[in-house]
Amino acid sequence: MTLRVGLVAGEASGDQLGTGLISAIRQRHPEAEFCGVGGPQMTAAGLHGWYDAELLSIIGLGEIIRHLPGLIRIRRDVCRRFLGWRPDVVVGIDSPDFNLGLERRLRARGIKTVHYVSPSVWAWRAGRIRTIRRAADRVLCLLPFEPEMYRSTGVDAVFVGHPLADRIKQAEDKRPARELLGLAADATVVAVLPGSRASELGHLGADFAATAGWLAERRPDLVFVSPMASPALRSSFESFLRDAAPDANVRLIDGQSHSVMAAADVILMASGTATLEACLIGRPMVVAYRVAPLTRWLLQDLGMLKINRFALPNLLSGRESVPEILQDDISPEALGSAVLEWLNNADRRSRLMQDFAGIRDLLRKDADQRAAEAVLSLCDVSTVAIG
Repeated sequence: MTLRVGLVAGEASGDQLGTGLISAIRQRHPEAEFCGVGGPQMTAAGLHGWYDAELLSIIGLGEIIRHLPGLIRIRRDVCRRFLGWRPDVVVGIDSPDFNLGLERRLRARGIKTVHYVSPSVWAWRAGRIRTIRRAADRVLCLLPFEPEMYRSTGVDAVFVGHPLADRIKQAEDKRPARELLGLAADATVVAVLPGSRASELGHLGADFAATAGWLAERRPDLVFVSPMASPALRSSFESFLRDAAPDANVRLIDGQSHSVMAAADVILMASGTATLEACLIGRPMVVAYRVAPLTRWLLQDLGMLKINRFALPNLLSGRESVPEILQDDISPEALGSAVLEWLNNADRRSRLMQDFAGIRDLLRKDADQRAAEAVLSLCDVSTVAIG
């Protein structure tokens, strides 16, 4: 009998995880069929997509509320399709506000469910563990401290490692990336990554542009390089730069965020998965995080936030390895001063590389294969041996 796997991924990081999972499952089941929601990489790997992952790429509670009617319609239709197709297992990849409700409905109808990427229950909304227990037969965790959060709750949680740690190697030499991007080998390069989504750029774009202007006034030699995820984002950021950094030497690049980070001496970036990528590449960074007013009110004023760090490198190292600047503390001076500190302090950079080496060792576990094994062990199918 042909193995059927349902997949529902939101945004680019979920598309990457889903692609690795499809590949690892196909090694064991070459004839497996995959249907659901994914991005271009999952589609190229063999997913028959019903909707594009971009439709689920919404950040913050305020934004989710605004888009809620459309998301509900999509989830209802995806659920109906899965119930008709009857897959052996459905894997919801991240996007917990969308996927956990879908998984709960499918599990109640007898379909095995996996939630890939634990929601940040260790940071806020710990009550979601009850929802996860009803929704998922198994949770696949990317971070080593996450399974402990579930140990006494009845949730089957498994640490599989992080696929980025398997794929990304430390780029000790900046020259290949600089040659690719047409940057001088001896330039001092600051990468500026204000986010890959319109909502992130809306929260941070003006401040990041103003920071480039602040830095350029003090260090006219600096070269700024910023990867843009889409033409629309490029146009928006260009507008911010015209207003706040007209004299800064800024190059906007279509995509190629990995190469931009590898070419940089320091990275100014929005919080998210990209901070882990920068850590694995081995680049100092300054991390900023700003959310919509409603989300901020829920997190800060109602005390829902349970951690005092939010950047992934800091969570994994257990200390503030990289500066992280939040909400009203974000300013050109705060961000720019933190960037200059990295450029000027070689001893601090050396200590950071030691932290990053430990993180790489912690996360490098052949995650795609381990995730595939964890998913397939829930299915009543025979498996082709690997290796």
